[in-house]
Amino acid sequence: MSEVKKMTSSRRHHLKSVMLQIAATWIEQEKKDAVATKEAYMAETCPAPEVNVDQAALMEMCKKIHQFIDKIDDERYDALSKVQKADKEIEELKLKVVELAGVKKPALKKVRMSADAMLQALLGGKHKVTMDLRANLKQVKKEVKEEPAEAAGDWRKNIEDKADRKKMFETS
Repeated sequence: MSEVKKMTSSRRHHLKSVMLQIAATWIEQEKKDAVATKEAYMAETCPAPEVNVDQAALMEMCKKIHQFIDKIDDERYDALSKVQKADKEIEELKLKVVELAGVKKPALKKVRMSADAMLQALLGGKHKVTMDLRANLKQVKKEVKEEPAEAAGDWRKNIEDKADRKKMFETS
């Protein structure tokens, strides 16, 4: 492995300040170049007006300036409409890309949550709802029918009564 010496903080600080100075001079130079190009363009396209002329010449100059402004406005409007059209096309293409890609549904995760916790999450913490249905059920006690002792002992009589009923159905 090759050993790499670490730069000291003073050296790093010095290099950083030198880079910032160079960048500042470049920015100043760019500003001067921009001003020079603007002046050259203005001198080329818009010559200095002649001040010592009569009123008719000034009127003619104003008409030319207005025609020039109208021409510039038309170009600006055309450029603006082209940009808006391109923006609409870009938006439509983005929508088509989304439609083609489709919406990916996230994988559902199993959530272990009780019914009480679900209701509390849905209704908020204010409502106290319990889903303990067993607690709401009525307690039903089984009643044991106690037959009188004499009815249980007299089983022959019950059989005879049932036999009579059977005969009644058979005769009809």
